[in-house]
Amino acid sequence: MNLRFVEAFYWVATLRSVSRAAEKLFITQSAMSSRIAALEEELGTLLLDRRDKSFRLTIAGGRFLTHAQKLLELQRVAKDELSGGNAIGENVLRIGAIESVMHSWLTGWLSELRSLHTGLAIELTVETTPLLLDHVHRGVIDLAFAAAPATGGGVRSAAMPSMPMVFLGHSERIKRRRYTAAETAAMEIMTFQRGSQPYVGLIDLLRDAKIDGARIHAISSISAMVELVEANFGIATLPQAAAARLSVNRSVRVFQSELSLPPLTIFASYRSDPASIDISSALISARRCAEQLSAKPKLPSKKSMT
Repeated sequence: MNLRFVEAFYWVATLRSVSRAAEKLFITQSAMSSRIAALEEELGTLLLDRRDKSFRLTIAGGRFLTHAQKLLELQRVAKDELSGGNAIGENVLRIGAIESVMHSWLTGWLSELRSLHTGLAIELTVETTPLLLDHVHRGVIDLAFAAAPATGGGVRSAAMPSMPMVFLGHSERIKRRRYTAAETAAMEIMTFQRGSQPYVGLIDLLRDAKIDGARIHAISSISAMVELVEANFGIATLPQAAAARLSVNRSVRVFQSELSLPPLTIFASYRSDPASIDISSALISARRCAEQLSAKPKLPSKKSMT
């Protein structure tokens, strides 16, 4: 039995779409259909119900899906055992993350993941939460770290440690360690794109503090925000862990404010791939890396300010 045909069926059944499965496996829809047809011919039964446009597995297709998953898992285990985990490129994990995660703990986790799975190839996409959730639903990526969970369609989600948020300003412009709510709001504030969790949280915070007229700028890139802070454009709201790393070599510093920003919640959404590593196990190390930075890491010391 050709395991490429088994893999094709598994993803068509899992994603409930021939086109999405073809996109995931980087083949044409016609090639995908040919693989399914060849598998059906070998098994001597129909696996997909093609009587109308609605996607349905036949009874035999539903039963074979369980066997397909076991066959692909067995293939992965055999490759890992016989190659000693050194079959470079055999296993691919496609990961998506929002910038806040990328600039915080993701690089440390990827290094740990690579040491645990030496034959693993990583494909990384950095995007906004809505796009990442769409990607994981369509099977474009296997695992997404985003500010909201993906739901339904066979996608699993798990809460990750939330990320404390802080205000970041120019090292020379920020003269005091603590500012009042009014003083903070008087500085032009940059945060993430409209509708994002940090943007909505900031608007609600200002409303609760009964502060009107604050000028809020929506910037989708952390790098762009830092550049603008250094250009004295204003202050920015960033995850504490990201701000700690950026404060080392950039002309920026974290300052305290009476306005206490709500933490950024993070979720891992994933669809298990029996031919790749066990994602649920990989999330254990991801959570550990995130937890190391979740308790507000100590910022690098700067020149004392009054």
